[in-house]
Amino acid sequence: MASVAAQATSRGSSLIAVIADEDTVTGFLLAGVGNVDLRRKTNYLVVDAKTTVKAIEDAFKEFTTREDIAIILISQYVANMIRFMIDSYQNPIPSILEIPSKDHPYDPSQDSILSRVKHMFSSDPTGSTDRV
Repeated sequence: MASVAAQATSRGSSLIAVIADEDTVTGFLLAGVGNVDLRRKTNYLVVDAKTTVKAIEDAFKEFTTREDIAIILISQYVANMIRFMIDSYQNPIPSILEIPSKDHPYDPSQDSILSRVKHMFSSDPTGSTDRV
């Protein structure tokens, strides 16, 4: 756990990355989340009907390996397109958070990160979160 804190503090100022639809990304950009570095690399990807799954995968790989990103916000419907990558991601930083979008409401049952957290804090050894 100490290495996670050391990793976070060694980064200095960290960014939030966003992978989502145009309206969601625009909202976060208006809130001041956007960044373009000297190499013209951004910390966001706008996903629309023309965006390929490969482009989403590439952005996810890039954002999870960049030293300056601490959190990745990804619309849940986009996360479902690369669910295998989200499920296999194990690092605490950058943290992955699934968020709703205007046209796609949030469904907690599809959120693999939330499922992991529930499993970690479950008193039931089988991992079931159902209560009788």
